Amino acid sequence: MARLGTTAMAAGDRPPAPGSIWRLWTPLDGYSRAGGWGLATQVRAGRHLRVLESPLDVGSGPRLRVRLLEDGYPCWLALDHLLAGATPAVPPLLPGLSRSAIEARLEQVLAFALAAAGQPNRYLWGGTLGPDYDCSGLVQSAYAAAAIWLPRDAYLQERFCRPVAVEPGQTGLLRPGDLIFFGTVQRCTHVGLHLGSGRYLHSSGQAHGRDGIGIDDLHPRNQDPVASHYRAELRGAGRVMHSHDGSPLPG
Repeated sequence: MARLGTTAMAAGDRPPAPGSIWRLWTPLDGYSRAGGWGLATQVRAGRHLRVLESPLDVGSGPRLRVRLLEDGYPCWLALDHLLAGATPAVPPLLPGLSRSAIEARLEQVLAFALAAAGQPNRYLWGGTLGPDYDCSGLVQSAYAAAAIWLPRDAYLQERFCRPVAVEPGQTGLLRPGDLIFFGTVQRCTHVGLHLGSGRYLHSSGQAHGRDGIGIDDLHPRNQDPVASHYRAELRGAGRVMHSHDGSPLPG
């Protein structure tokens, strides 16, 4: 394991300095660790990041630990991919949005999610670019399509939202665009986007889902195995009240 200095770089290249800010002009994969190929997220072209540390090489090729500025999400990027697909930049402007401004954009959020469901797709852990998504990647991307930024992971999205009371068959307080959270007593592990009347759109995996995007509902009369599984794991719901300012969130 070694930190890379300028002598370890190809001629003409310099490692991005810790603290420097870059803007992507091509999409990149973000990894969960300095080594290995565990996908944490996909990073869309146009996004900004801050370099956190000097490059590190543990055998998978040099990688940089970065923080994505729009949602505060940390991950590792391949150094050569960053050098080839990004340019130095200034921090992005991340204006706060009022709830009324968010409400005006919810039709766009829902339209994006429904369009994604209409494309051939499969569940992809870490997927945010489409057509293949994970649960929180789909929700984040739908909101980002309307220039509203949410945290990346489901448990962070749960913390970010204002709680809304919900129980199976008792969904009267939910509004379209609210997020519905599932998991264990200890932790949120899944999220869906409420469409209305307790119906929600979500990307679920193979073990208990459809290996892709589908629509389910929270009514007890729905005995579909996927709907029943997630209904049994219902944790609650939340309403997006503002756009993320890019600050780091606790893990």
